[in-house]
Amino acid sequence: MNNSPKIYVAGHNGMVGSALIRSLHQKEFSNIVTRHRDQLDLTNQQEVHDFLKSEHPDQVYLSAAKVGGILANNSYPAEFIYENIIIQANIIHGCWKAGIKKLLFLGSSCIYPKQVTQPMREEALLTGVLEPTNEPYAIAKIAGIKLCESYNRQYGESHGIDYRSVMPTNLYGPGDNYHSSNSHVVPALIKKFHDAKVNALSEVIVWGSGEPFREFLHVDDMAAACIHVMNLDFDMYTANTSPMISHINVGSGHEISIKNLAKIISKVVGFKGDIKFDITKPDGTPRKLMDSNRLKNLNWDATISLEEGLEDAYSDFQSNINTLRM
Repeated sequence: MNNSPKIYVAGHNGMVGSALIRSLHQKEFSNIVTRHRDQLDLTNQQEVHDFLKSEHPDQVYLSAAKVGGILANNSYPAEFIYENIIIQANIIHGCWKAGIKKLLFLGSSCIYPKQVTQPMREEALLTGVLEPTNEPYAIAKIAGIKLCESYNRQYGESHGIDYRSVMPTNLYGPGDNYHSSNSHVVPALIKKFHDAKVNALSEVIVWGSGEPFREFLHVDDMAAACIHVMNLDFDMYTANTSPMISHINVGSGHEISIKNLAKIISKVVGFKGDIKFDITKPDGTPRKLMDSNRLKNLNWDATISLEEGLEDAYSDFQSNINTLRM
C-alpha cells in the first residue's frame, strides 16, 4: 500500500473520526491533516473551499456529522437536516473545485426504509418510507450518497473523480457517547451496569422485552473497512457497485438479541445482580441486520468479536469516565 498520500479526516474528534486516525497511523499513513471546529467551520462554504484548496489533500474521509439519539433527532430536526447537508455539500463540492479526486463519505444504516426486508441490501435504498424519528438525518445521509454518485457520473471520466460511500451498522467502542438521553444501546447498557455495580444495586432494568435482534460493529473494524474501501482498485470497486447504487454496507454479519447483549455487558462490567426487562417500554424494530456481502466480495470482513470489543469499550469508559459526555 502506498503510505505517502496526504489525508484529511473531517470529524477527527468523533468516535469514527478518531478511530480512523488510529487505524491510519497503525497502517503507517503519517501525512494526516485535521482541523478542530474552532479552526474550521465546516458549515461555512468559503472556509471549507479555501482550506481544501490550500491543503489539497490526496484523500478525504468525510466522517464529520451532527449526530444524536432519538430524542435529539425529534427535538432538533431542522438542525439535523440542515447541518449535515451543508457540511457534506461544502466538503464534496469543495473537493471537486480543488481537484481532489479521492473521497470517502460515511453514512448510516438509517438510510433504509422502515419496513425494509432483512438483511438490508444496498439495493433497498429509496424503496420505501423512512423511520419518522430520524428521517431528517437519513435524508441528509442519502443526499451525501447521491452527491458522491452525481459527481462521479458527471466528472468521473473527465476529471478522474472517485467519491465512494460506506454505510455502517450500529457502532460502538472508544469515544462513544454515554449521554443519559442521547446514547445508543451499547453505551447506555455499559453505563447502566457500571452504575449498578458501583452502587451495589441488586438488579438492572432494561427497556423492552429483550427479544429484538441487532447487529453491532466495533468502531476500529469500521475504520479498517473505510481505509480498505478507500484504497480499493478502481476496477474492482466499480465491478462490485453500480453508478447509482454505489454505496457499500459495513457490518459484522452477526446479530444478537438485546437480552443476550445485556448478559454479555453485565459479565464484562462485572455486575453480579439480576437483569430484568420492562415489557411496558417499546422494543423498536424486531430485527435490524445489514447485508454486507458486497464488502465481503471486496475481500474485507470484521475481525473484532463482540465480547472482545465490549471489553475494549468498557476499558475506554473506565479510563475516561471523568471526561465522557454523560
